Amino acid sequence: MVLKYITNNSSQTKKIGECLAKRILNKKRRGRKAQVLALQGELGGGKTTFLQGFARGLGIKEKVLSPTFVILKKFKISNENFNFFYHIDCYRIKKPKEVLSLGFKKITSDPRNIVAVEWADHIQKVLPPKTILITFEFYNAKHFKVLKRKAFHGSYNAKHFKVLAKPGSYNKNKRKITVKISS
Repeated sequence: MVLKYITNNSSQTKKIGECLAKRILNKKRRGRKAQVLALQGELGGGKTTFLQGFARGLGIKEKVLSPTFVILKKFKISNENFNFFYHIDCYRIKKPKEVLSLGFKKITSDPRNIVAVEWADHIQKVLPPKTILITFEFYNAKHFKVLKRKAFHGSYNAKHFKVLAKPGSYNKNKRKITVKISS
């Protein structure tokens, strides 16, 4: 099943995360492994914002920030089906074996865990089957990238970029979120 959403601001992105979390919490567990979410997208694409809403949907009251430097954060969940939510940021991971040294296999083998991996493309080889793939794209990004390339990699300077990017042609908060759920 593939679900596609377009959000116009961070509140909407968080709301989609919150709804997915509630859906996962209410679903009967069938597998013998953790529920894993693989988040992919550009820097600033909405991955952490989505996970802030996701954590709220899990009932987590703590502030959720991207664990870029600590790589892994663990949160307690009060739910009959799940015990812990792991938030892993693989931005600084160069090779999949680096995340394995943090106990990734053990974490993902426990069916009472929910694991969200930002920059999952860095560890794609070690993600378990039935991982929910969530991709984030800037909406109208193709138009924006062309302008950016002309402005910063061509003969234009930043002043020209402002002229080229007319008001309303690019909304940095507008995102396309695709959720792919394996059955």
